[in-house]
Amino acid sequence: MPGENLSRDEARQRGRLLSVDAYDVALDVRSAVAEGDAAATFRSRTTIRFRCAEPGAATFADLLAPEVTSVTLNGRELDPAEVFDGARIALDGLAAENTLVVDAQCAYSRTGEGLHRFVDPEDGEVYLYTQYEPADARRVFANFEQPDLKAPFTFEVTAPEGWVVLSNGAQEGEAEGGTHRFATTRPISTYITAVVAGPYHYVSDSYRRTFDDGTELDIPLGALCRKGLAKHFDADDVFTVTKQGLDFFHDHFDYPYPFGKYDTAFVPEYNLGAMENPGCVTFREEFIFRGKVTEASYERRANVILHEMAHMWFGDLVTMQWWDDLWLKESYADFMGAFALVEATRFANGWITFANRRKAWAYRADQLPSTHPVTADIRDLEDAKLNFDGITYAKGAAVLKQLVAYVGQEAFLEGARRYFKRHAYGNTRLADLLAVLEETSGRDMAAWSRAWLETAGVNSLTPEVRYDAEGRIAELAVRQEAAPEQPELRPHRVAVGLYRRQDASSGSGHPALVRYARAEVDVAGPRTAVPELAGAERPELILVNDDDLTYCKVRFDADSLATLRGRLGGLTDPMARALCWAALWGLTRDGLLPARDYLDLVRRFAGRETDIGVLQSLHGQAQAALEQYTAPDHKEAAARELAEGALVELRRAEPGSGHQLSWVRHFAAVAAAPADLALLQGLLDGTETLDGLEVDQELRWALLAPLAAHGVADEAVIAAELARDDTASGKRHQVRCLAARPSAEVKEQAWADVVESDALSNALVEATIAGFAQPDQRELLAPFAARYFAAIERVWHERSIEIAMDVVRGLFPAWLVDHATLEAADEWLDGHPQAAPALRRIVLEERDDLARALRAQACDEAAGARP
Repeated sequence: MPGENLSRDEARQRGRLLSVDAYDVALDVRSAVAEGDAAATFRSRTTIRFRCAEPGAATFADLLAPEVTSVTLNGRELDPAEVFDGARIALDGLAAENTLVVDAQCAYSRTGEGLHRFVDPEDGEVYLYTQYEPADARRVFANFEQPDLKAPFTFEVTAPEGWVVLSNGAQEGEAEGGTHRFATTRPISTYITAVVAGPYHYVSDSYRRTFDDGTELDIPLGALCRKGLAKHFDADDVFTVTKQGLDFFHDHFDYPYPFGKYDTAFVPEYNLGAMENPGCVTFREEFIFRGKVTEASYERRANVILHEMAHMWFGDLVTMQWWDDLWLKESYADFMGAFALVEATRFANGWITFANRRKAWAYRADQLPSTHPVTADIRDLEDAKLNFDGITYAKGAAVLKQLVAYVGQEAFLEGARRYFKRHAYGNTRLADLLAVLEETSGRDMAAWSRAWLETAGVNSLTPEVRYDAEGRIAELAVRQEAAPEQPELRPHRVAVGLYRRQDASSGSGHPALVRYARAEVDVAGPRTAVPELAGAERPELILVNDDDLTYCKVRFDADSLATLRGRLGGLTDPMARALCWAALWGLTRDGLLPARDYLDLVRRFAGRETDIGVLQSLHGQAQAALEQYTAPDHKEAAARELAEGALVELRRAEPGSGHQLSWVRHFAAVAAAPADLALLQGLLDGTETLDGLEVDQELRWALLAPLAAHGVADEAVIAAELARDDTASGKRHQVRCLAARPSAEVKEQAWADVVESDALSNALVEATIAGFAQPDQRELLAPFAARYFAAIERVWHERSIEIAMDVVRGLFPAWLVDHATLEAADEWLDGHPQAAPALRRIVLEERDDLARALRAQACDEAAGARP
């Protein structure tokens, strides 16, 4: 649609011209409970008061709506047919002070963008919520949709009687005739305004704090979910983490929480993990656990709660000028969320999860052809949408973690405190943050920024060691390398650890591998000596980046790699073990360690892993190694061995433990042999049992999915399972299982449902794609490769960006790891130079993953040819 993709230049021009004083937004969503077409739209009436620096100038307001009823500018009625093009409202002849009133019929969303409408299949109840980032508030009310035009908002929502209705501000008084009025907010950006409405189950609590000067802060807390999930809702734990986070951030930020109340809303069919709307934070409802989960799931939920809470200061109170500096909020929230998790909650090993999971996301993103500096070049809103990635979040957070080591924790936090006070309710750029950090640390932040924030790519650090005649270290150095396309060598503060066996057992009956020496060093340039470790006795393992101080790919010398092949399970320190696992996975992805060797390490040592989060990562990485990086002629044997090993560990696992649950899910994911599938069937129907394993409804679906994919469970069996679990979650599982069945007719229907129709909601599109793309169904899926490349440009233009991204990523023929697919991707890229840059970026990224898989398979094949 013309004008839908706002450019940075347009935003800058409008930002120089306008200052916004206030929004009054009135929404009437009573139509949400109607039937058919009557439930398609809702009334939105917006009044915007704003000033213009150049009276007589022209500008535009943003609105995506099927119908505009009226537009009034300074009392002058404008013809909607003349001024509204479907995305923008043209405004000319502006005065110094202006009032714009727009009355429109806006559309309910089924894609998770704008005002999403969900009908619960369990009880027919209707639930609404908004999701805007980066620029979908314009789907709900007319506005100036850019982050630097902040203003106070006053919302009024008319909803069906008896509904719970929430917004950013607290409700003022009782609802009258279904109309709820909310307190005016402090100045905030459009993308973090919010409305949640429906017959939600709501639980309340409060947070109180007395500051050193005697002033008191009282924050009303709320937590809500659909009524159908109320029986599973552990609101007490949500409130516990929320209060711990509020204590932590008040202890360290010296700026009281500025947005009044704090509601936590778990909503259906949510595209993201969560969104930091001040006073009304939204989360995906999958964080309410319908069955048994491991402690890693609770840790992840706590981390997301704290990440969003950090945004109340980094992002909501102080907001980036434009999406170029998205990292100013996301990197900080990612880092501070992990910091608070470790310091304030029961999840004391949170930095291990950060090293193992978040940084893996960053390392992958930073090696794609679309990699970019942490401070990115965001030309328009489509660019912005794709930059919510592993670099903006996880690499940025890792860089900040290193910055803390570089400048000191107190200097870092004092910089944050000054930043909030100096820029409260305003907008900032990179230079604003660097200025306060220079003040508090005395360091040259410009040089640090150039190296870490303004260049892309990840360095590799490898130990180089020479021993003397007595077997002691004569010299130990760290070699730093960079990829040719990203040649920057950076300053790294790293720890180097030396490990060897000691007599004590590691707990697995094997000698413990422990650290006996450690030195920190500032690595700079291609080679840096570590003089403190000269003269140390010969180690069996040298671990560069011990304790995970910097952001880098860790490599090993030959002796250390041999030690890990034989004694990885003997490492007693969980962080060191996680770092070694992560490095080995990096070697596998880079085609330097054969996939069969990585899978062998998982089979032999994953059963000794004590950290449940690391174990679950190993399971996912083993499955990826099997599907993508294993040579085709070895894949069948590798799959059989992986499943056999998983079953051995499943039977060994402590009954009722998180490890047992993780192993049974992993076994189900890799099971293919008739006997293995029969065991899954037996666990489902109760003819097989494992001591301590409760086969709850969520686990039932996990066991049923591979049975469907292998043709053991047919449509009738899947329908019977849905009858047991006729809920929103059950429907998603059913759709995924149906699309997974090994039938050409099934695949054709799934393709049509996603590519040729827009009838499915965002959640069911996601489920259909997940079922369709089965890596073991290569021959069935092969005909869709050419159809994919023929369809994606049309899909990109016809569908919302959220759905288009899901389709283009999810249906890329990654299941066909061969040179023909690579050539087809290259042909499309060469033939579509004018395609939307965001679309080209996704195809380029998927193409790069495919090329990586081919290199890794070649490495694995060469290993199989060894004598």
